[in-house]
Amino acid sequence: MTNELPSARAEDLLRELAPRVLGSIVRRFRNFDAAEDAVQEALAAAADQWPRDGIPQNPHGWLTQVAARRMVDHFRSETSRRNREAAVAAETPLALAPPDEAPEPDEDDTLLLLFLCCHPALSPASAIALTLRAVGGLDTAEIARAFLVPVATMAQRIGRAKQSIAASGVPFRRPDAAEFPQRLASVLHVLYLMFNEGYTASGGAELHRVELSAEAIRLTRMLDRRLPGDREVTALLALMLLTDARRAARTGPAGELIPLDLQDRALWNRAAIREGIALATAALGRGPIGEYQLLAAIAAVHDEAPRAEDTDWPEILALYEALRRTTGNPLVALNHAVAVAMVRGPEAGLELLAALDGDERLRGHHRLDAVRAHLLERRGDRVAAIALYRAAATKTTSLPERDFLLSRAARLGERSQ
Repeated sequence: MTNELPSARAEDLLRELAPRVLGSIVRRFRNFDAAEDAVQEALAAAADQWPRDGIPQNPHGWLTQVAARRMVDHFRSETSRRNREAAVAAETPLALAPPDEAPEPDEDDTLLLLFLCCHPALSPASAIALTLRAVGGLDTAEIARAFLVPVATMAQRIGRAKQSIAASGVPFRRPDAAEFPQRLASVLHVLYLMFNEGYTASGGAELHRVELSAEAIRLTRMLDRRLPGDREVTALLALMLLTDARRAARTGPAGELIPLDLQDRALWNRAAIREGIALATAALGRGPIGEYQLLAAIAAVHDEAPRAEDTDWPEILALYEALRRTTGNPLVALNHAVAVAMVRGPEAGLELLAALDGDERLRGHHRLDAVRAHLLERRGDRVAAIALYRAAATKTTSLPERDFLLSRAARLGERSQ
């Protein structure tokens, strides 16, 4: 054992190790629901013992061993499954690589878990929700916000996903040739949502969850090494790097949110920007252009501008026009409206927002009010902008976003006096 460490440090380590241990257990025992319960029991035991006794020299091995014991106990307690005990306890190595490629000797169980959770018995939406819980460590409320659905709806979706896997009789295994493209699309979506939650936390006192965005980058970089010819994988990595490069400039001394146009660009990570631009350029080859390629290109245009007023908004607008034809994501439509306003004026952007008022996915979402307030402010309608900034502030569960929206309202109020 190492020296005794504070509880907070033990909790950070457990958060980091949880998806890796779950990947190991699912890979070995091929039963997600029981594996999740076993890992939760192992984490609870560690949370109780490690702060008191010290962290083991091999914490991953400790957690895996405890969880494996729980799994063996689980299967032994179910007499109907006694005949399967030997099979589920025998580890069969799995490869992440596509079926026609050799397995990697240093395969990461977390990355493998991403593919295992994107199970053929599940719809893409259910697979993504389940994987965000298992790999990203997001709770049900955070996942619901990412999908723009009520928390109760998401809880039911995750529960049904587990039941579907159990009822299908299809074991957890690496995807075959037919399944691989669909699973890869879901995996990329999970990584994208993981990064977004880390870059802009949907709730709490901190704007960033650095450990989550860093893990998303790590896994995407690993996936890019496994699949060097996949341009969407490369583009997603570029998008993450180009976006994360601005992180140091997004908050002030007190943790307050600083919008893109007011950031000190000298604080941007130029090495990450150079790598991201190189990756984005490499991803824009011949053939159809995908969602992440377009998003990476937009991020590159922002990062290449030395000042906010130098941003090539016509280029960004053209990219958003293409992106809207690729995806039906209403948040893309919101960003498109901003780009339209920057090129054609706020009135044109407000007209586009009016068409989104009937979108059920945005009902009650703070960003619709926040974007409309921003465009009303640019039009000079301060009173309406103040009301919408305040309304948006009541709808967000992120304290930095709430404080920023209230500060915008207060600033406009002072200017109106």
